[in-house]
Amino acid sequence: MKRLFILSASLIFLLLTNVLFAQHEDITGLWKTIDDETGNPKSVVKIYLEEGKLYGDIVKLFRKPGEDQDPVCDKCDDDDPRKDKKIIGMTIITDMEFDDGEWEDGEILDPKKGKTYDCKLWIEDGKLQVRGYIAFFYRTQEWLRYDGEI
Repeated sequence: MKRLFILSASLIFLLLTNVLFAQHEDITGLWKTIDDETGNPKSVVKIYLEEGKLYGDIVKLFRKPGEDQDPVCDKCDDDDPRKDKKIIGMTIITDMEFDDGEWEDGEILDPKKGKTYDCKLWIEDGKLQVRGYIAFFYRTQEWLRYDGEI
């Protein structure tokens, strides 16, 4: 009886571990962000796990000719350590924790506006849903997998 219990508990543990690992694998990697207003690609964000939390760094910007090709976050708050730092390489998603099928309790920075928002992430129909919010007000973007050059 004791062996059956240990075997059952081990199987349940392995199944849960596989489900959580699959959720992590689904969301990590490169994602193309899309401008809400124009529908054009804005950037590529690399999402990765570090010490059990999820982070995202901008690794590429899609800039038009004549635009600054390597801009800085000049609109970030003065007390933000990212103020006047290069946007390429900047960590914009921080401290996301996995809970109940979603990544939450972290923050996301919009370097164009220099504003930081509470954040929630999840995969839906193969697209990354990225929700930034303040209190009950929110905006959700869809990011697409990116397999191009960086």
